[in-house]
Amino acid sequence: MEQNFTYYLVLLVLIIIGFIVVKKVASCMIKSVVTIILAVIAAALYWLYLR
Repeated sequence: MEQNFTYYLVLLVLIIIGFIVVKKVASCMIKSVVTIILAVIAAALYWLYLR
């Protein structure tokens, strides 16, 4: 139970940081790169901790 809570907490922090970064950056390409990086990090966390 605690692992799931930790995973969701880290995922929420990543989403918040992602929104802040995307709001500051004007380029669509960089927004896409940030989104892809966050998705990869979230998938890696899921694979390592909840698999």
